[in-house]
Amino acid sequence: MADNQFGRSVDGVSRRKFIAATGAIGAVTAAGCLGSDDGSSSGSLSADGSSTVYPITSRAGSLWNSNPPAGDEDYWMPSDYDVDTDQNLAEYWGGLYGFESDGDGPPFETSIGLNHTGVGLEKLENEQVDIGDASAPVAAEFPDRSEDELSDFVDHVVGVDAQPIMVSSEVKDAGLETITLEEVRGIYQGEISNWSEVEAYGGSSKEIQVIGRAEGSGTDTSFRNNVLGDPNADMTVDARHGENQQVQTVLENSDNAIGYAGLAFISDGAPMVNLVIDGTEYTREKMADPSYPLARDLHCYTWEDTSEKEAAFIRMILHDYGQENFVENADYLGLTDERQQTQMDKLPEPSN
Repeated sequence: MADNQFGRSVDGVSRRKFIAATGAIGAVTAAGCLGSDDGSSSGSLSADGSSTVYPITSRAGSLWNSNPPAGDEDYWMPSDYDVDTDQNLAEYWGGLYGFESDGDGPPFETSIGLNHTGVGLEKLENEQVDIGDASAPVAAEFPDRSEDELSDFVDHVVGVDAQPIMVSSEVKDAGLETITLEEVRGIYQGEISNWSEVEAYGGSSKEIQVIGRAEGSGTDTSFRNNVLGDPNADMTVDARHGENQQVQTVLENSDNAIGYAGLAFISDGAPMVNLVIDGTEYTREKMADPSYPLARDLHCYTWEDTSEKEAAFIRMILHDYGQENFVENADYLGLTDERQQTQMDKLPEPSN
């Protein structure tokens, strides 16, 4: 069985699924990086920002902090990824950069906050966190800044999200399996206000409750750019919410709503409907196609440079282990081998 440089079996036989014990890691620390990168166990690594990227970095942080032993069938089986080590999870990834554990715990703790892209990037710029989670590129988030002004943001793409259109389950149950891009534009520009005006809807007349993400969130920026043609396009919405989780909850608790969120937030109460663009219907499987216009990269930004502490954590996410267990496990799309290599090349070389 052939393996590539990331430890992925070419035929996918060794790929495994595991269920990470996630839960909130806690709010990020008020200060940014609290320790040095000299291999000591002091200090912590903090991240904050996009609620879309949060499931990735939260899972990664949770497993890092729990530091499971090698051979743990649920969490850390390095041999499945062509990794030759008997070290605990965080000890291995931290050890690549010389970080050592004082005991059973990780070489350093992680603290992952939940917010949205704009807040995360502002905290990163103010050096309050080490990593800014973002679901839109910094140039789209800060469109008025020059390329030189944005040059201190160092981009690390860790996965891909294919943004779905989601509705309340009652709307889908009334026959709405598909919706056209033109109809979505009409809804979010105030031109369509009742579900009876949407062709595929088969239910009775019902007002549309239009839900948007908060301005400044990467999900909102991407949606406006990809659907309305301008990241600053005007929208007509009934309510905006700062987190994908809140959009999901509103759709689940309503009978007439439409919204957009990360792919990971589809649920029985907030199902996706297939978007039809120029006659092509994009099912969940087809959303990975490069032609799907609502696909967007998911980013972990660092500031000015990427420290060894940041590199250890991001390298774990970029490796096949992280792509499967943190990115794909959260229902996002992993990077291609070529993109993995490109992103790995941006990181400092391991010292060990």
